[in-house]
Amino acid sequence: MEEQIIQTPFLKSGDDYKTSKMRWRPAIWFFISLTALTLILITVGDSIQPSDVWKSLKATRKVQSGGSVESWEAVVAADDARCSEIGVSVLRAGGHAVDAAVSVALCEGVVNPMASGIGGGGFMVVRSADTSQTLAFDFRETAPAAASQNMYQNNLDDKYTGALAVGVPSEIAGLYKAWLQHGRLPWKTLFQPAVRLAKDGFVVAPYLAKSLSDSETAIKTDLGLQKVFAPNGDILRVGETCYNHQLGLSLEAIAEGGPEAFYNGSIGENLVKDVRSRGGILTMDDIRSYEVKVTDAVKVDTMGFTIFGMPPPSSGTLGLALVLNILNSYESTNGAKGMLGLHRFIEALKHMFALRMNLGDPDFVDISKTASQMLSPSFAKKIQARIFDNTTFPSEYYFPGWSQIQDHGTSHFCIVDGDRNAISMTTTVNYPFGGGMLSPATGILLNNEMADFSVPTEVSPDSLPPSPANFIEPNKRPLSCMTPIIVVKDGQLAGVIGGSGGMYIIPAVIQVFLNHFILEIEPLDAVQSPRVYHKLVPNVVYYENWTLIDGDHIELSDNRKEFLEERGHVLEPKSGGAVSQLIVQTLKRPIDNRRLSYDQKQVLKGLLTAVSDPRKDGRPAAY
Repeated sequence: MEEQIIQTPFLKSGDDYKTSKMRWRPAIWFFISLTALTLILITVGDSIQPSDVWKSLKATRKVQSGGSVESWEAVVAADDARCSEIGVSVLRAGGHAVDAAVSVALCEGVVNPMASGIGGGGFMVVRSADTSQTLAFDFRETAPAAASQNMYQNNLDDKYTGALAVGVPSEIAGLYKAWLQHGRLPWKTLFQPAVRLAKDGFVVAPYLAKSLSDSETAIKTDLGLQKVFAPNGDILRVGETCYNHQLGLSLEAIAEGGPEAFYNGSIGENLVKDVRSRGGILTMDDIRSYEVKVTDAVKVDTMGFTIFGMPPPSSGTLGLALVLNILNSYESTNGAKGMLGLHRFIEALKHMFALRMNLGDPDFVDISKTASQMLSPSFAKKIQARIFDNTTFPSEYYFPGWSQIQDHGTSHFCIVDGDRNAISMTTTVNYPFGGGMLSPATGILLNNEMADFSVPTEVSPDSLPPSPANFIEPNKRPLSCMTPIIVVKDGQLAGVIGGSGGMYIIPAVIQVFLNHFILEIEPLDAVQSPRVYHKLVPNVVYYENWTLIDGDHIELSDNRKEFLEERGHVLEPKSGGAVSQLIVQTLKRPIDNRRLSYDQKQVLKGLLTAVSDPRKDGRPAAY
């Protein structure tokens, strides 16, 4: 019986995988896509010509059911179809993956403003094909210079909502830093699609419409948000057109004047003025002094693959390393498979989340011991000895020291270009629509990244104390769950993965990795396969039971639920979770692979498969 359990796929087997092959979106998607493509065509200028766009659109019409595309050249997987198309048009015009990343990120900030934008920040992992160097670009927001760990002791709500929740916006700085190193196309050119979408309007897609509905009260409370998203008193709905003309003007100014227009010019000055008029502490000195951190990516060798990701204050790569090393420490190579593998995965997650809150910004706290432990296979083996296949334990068993920070939201996209340069980028304004504040003078929706810090006076439902490693200090970066990664096998690009969804990101990215690279599930199924999540406290396994916007249903199978309950897990259905994007490179027979040579280094060009998660409105693109 045990042998049969081990051979069962991790989260999917033929008779219990309830998610049907994803179908084409309903008729509304035809209308949305047609409008989006028209906008793209009038958007692209300079070195990106309409003919380039038409070629990429023609290729993208080869979309397979469920949001998967294949190409021998280049692909983009974003969580909005329009942004994927724009990214591909940049690549087709000769742009580097970083050029495409600039355009895709700006597009996402316009059409999915509830999740990201130039009022936020994030992380980017860039792998260069010619050198095999993989760099980590940290453009996480920082606490203003006037911030302090006790700044919310009189009103904790200010940590989450309004002007005091704003961290220093940093997305433009991160994009520019990467573009300076790798960009091939003019900076100005890369802004044109987003400028057009903001000024000429874009069609509200279903996921944005749902977010608007969920945040209706907050939107109608803020005049800036109301002007853009409820211009006639009612929030915008699916198929209606959204305009943010002021944001378009800000993007135009940054396109013309570079980051200086934001960080040392009128855009920043007007934004600061709006924030301070509402009681915020952000200053022009905060904006001027912001610096992007560029380091070598964290390298994790496990399960026969090399994984590159972000160092802290992102906890994603270290968390992924610990969980995968635990599963890899089982004597049987089938340790991660089947229902028993699912139980072990959940237990590993709980141990990981217990350790995670010892992390923080390494420029302010010494996290070297915890980071070394989370990356260590021998440490993972010790934890594996505390996992039992027939039972689970109360939360205290895992030695949680500190309460978790419940970060939220985000957008993620993956890009691989024709030269096999690869990008995994996650960007965020934190909670849906950030802190519920849009700067009227600039059209920029502002983050509430201060919510991701721990504060001494915050009493959590889990009764655990807040983590001192993540306490607020001026210029410090808060802890994050963002997990952009690039996967390499035998020196060649194997895949790009990432996700959005706060604390659910790490479990989702791990499950997508296991599903495809370890269990050899096809890329589309690896992404849309039902997932489980855990936060350690409460001691509950959340399993997906989710009817998507287009009517398809994702749910963990009954036999898996029963298996977990027999081991003492408390289960709770969840109609939501993380949203993941995936790109896979499949190297075929040697005769089929295309070869690129860079100074005696040989790079193989295999077949690229890109998947955008059907849990959101995304669709990948290729040429």
